Amino acid sequence: MNAGLILLTLSYVFSQFFRSFLAVLAEVLERDIGARPDDLATASGVWFLVFALMQIPVGAALDRIGPRRTAAVLFAIGGAGGAAGFALAQSPVHVTLAMGLIGLGCSPVLMASYYIFARTCRPAIFASLAATVLGIGTLGNLAGTLPLTLLVEAIGWRETLWALAAASAAIAFGLFFLVRDPPGAETTLRGSVLDLLRLPALWLVIPMMFVNYAASGGLRALWIGPYLRDVHGLTPGAIGLATLAMGVAMIAGTFAYGPLDRWFGSRKWVVLPGNALVVMGCTALWLWPAPGVVTVLALFCIVGFFGMTFPLILAHGRSYAPDHLIGRGVTLMNLFGIAGVGIFQVVTGRVQEGAAAQGPIEASYAPVFAIFALVTLAGMIPYLFSRDRLD
Repeated sequence: MNAGLILLTLSYVFSQFFRSFLAVLAEVLERDIGARPDDLATASGVWFLVFALMQIPVGAALDRIGPRRTAAVLFAIGGAGGAAGFALAQSPVHVTLAMGLIGLGCSPVLMASYYIFARTCRPAIFASLAATVLGIGTLGNLAGTLPLTLLVEAIGWRETLWALAAASAAIAFGLFFLVRDPPGAETTLRGSVLDLLRLPALWLVIPMMFVNYAASGGLRALWIGPYLRDVHGLTPGAIGLATLAMGVAMIAGTFAYGPLDRWFGSRKWVVLPGNALVVMGCTALWLWPAPGVVTVLALFCIVGFFGMTFPLILAHGRSYAPDHLIGRGVTLMNLFGIAGVGIFQVVTGRVQEGAAAQGPIEASYAPVFAIFALVTLAGMIPYLFSRDRLD
């Protein structure tokens, strides 16, 4: 881990923070600018969708100009610029626009690290390295829980966003000068993401990638906060502790999954049981009408821990990419993984809003958990027929 990789990992900490901090800000944003849970679901979804759509140009940029300039320029424009825009927000629409810009800024940072690993390390250890960066980066989830609550209470949410904008600008500056581009592929071959999409084997992995982060990412990024407030009456401080617990579970799950493909000699048969437990956790939240707070928190943590199969699925899909398309390979998989979260955030926001308009607010969250359970199960079915690969 040289200085450049350390900074890329730090920028990914910020990426994890930005994708999840709305759950803690929900109450203050509703009070100050009238942002309802469905508004924040849309804003969160836009972050993920912009992030996902950027994976195609990011993949091409990694292969053509390298990770140094790709990560530094986009993180400066989107990370710093988007946080500054959020600090100036006067309405839910402004929050949505700012979140979209932040999503653009965060889009290259994890894939820049993965590109360097893919170029410089043995394929067999790619999943472990990917899980390590992902696990460290998920500390941003923790920063977006109780620490964020305390900081907002101390200095205000706008001042907090200005501080984040300044920190993002400093990181972008460091990325430009400290990240070292690895050597490119020694080939005259050309290609594009369309060449990857023509691989039949990849289409059995893509559905699992599309849904695997939807439940854990979606619940932690947004729904845990409004659910605990509306159904269990928790205060912002208590919600901060609950989101902290789920964030810790997600970090622990990421590190736990990292070496399992090498221990068991399989990626597929580690991913499938883990996501089966995610389905069970979401189904319990869906069908259990009034669980206690401790039980609810345990179920959220189960979804968070076992839902962190992202690096294993990404490594599985990356293994099909030819060497000269490594950048496009990792970003294509990331596109589907992040797009799934964004799409289902928007969908669940609309569903929850409709259910709340027709019945008690407490019952409006059951359809959200139902969607996460069913789409995860749907993604597991084609993945069951995929060809296992460790190379």
